[in-house]
Amino acid sequence: MKRLILLFAVMIFMLTGCGNETSVKHDKLIIGVDEEFAPMTFRNEQGELVGFDIDLAKETARRMGVDIEFVPIDWNNKEIDIKSGKVDMIWSGLDIIPERDGNMIFSKPYMDNRQILMVRHGNDKNIYSIADLAGKIVGTQAGSNSEDYVHESKQIADSFADFKTYNNIRESFAALIKNECDVLIIDEIAGHYEMIKRPDTFELIEDTFGSATEFGIGFKKNDTALRDQVQAVFDEVIKDGTAKAISLKWFDADLIKSKR
Repeated sequence: MKRLILLFAVMIFMLTGCGNETSVKHDKLIIGVDEEFAPMTFRNEQGELVGFDIDLAKETARRMGVDIEFVPIDWNNKEIDIKSGKVDMIWSGLDIIPERDGNMIFSKPYMDNRQILMVRHGNDKNIYSIADLAGKIVGTQAGSNSEDYVHESKQIADSFADFKTYNNIRESFAALIKNECDVLIIDEIAGHYEMIKRPDTFELIEDTFGSATEFGIGFKKNDTALRDQVQAVFDEVIKDGTAKAISLKWFDADLIKSKR
């Protein structure tokens, strides 16, 4: 009889222990980032990783009581890195889009995002809207939401003289300067930040390409435990106004979504 009671107790422990995902404790979070995506995640002149998302992630990890490590990843391979476990999460201006649902799960959205156009200062190619992209060499970052929209918009894409993708946003800006492309399709946040630094180099065309999206944090497909832990703490970072203060620091505006 004692053996049966002991066996039953062991079975209950195993079942409740295995099913209690919310008890998972991470001593260190490995966060994948695009190290060229200013102002979200990028390297400053000292080579340090800084940015809006960096500050949000650091504050969230501090409150969780865990260490944090930022790992630069190839943005075009982000789904592979999160599925393989190379990183625990991706927090780097990540658009929440249906095409990524098969590879990861997301936090609640915390910021809106759009895809707009960037041209060289002077607009020598006379590009003022999406309709003006016909016959032009169009560029964007590989693995970005912009690239997805181009592939989905076959009629528009077929009108391009050429479509080029670049490893990161920095290479995209350089290509535009060097006349390797006529126009970039780019995240509005990154475009406006670059304009602040180089107003005599670029111009932004406020014509939205594709539908508006939202930024979120990406997690491994079945890791709801970590997602929920991070979300609970991040909600507090937003609720008490800390996220707003970080937004004001980087954008001089409160861009944190109020309704989530």
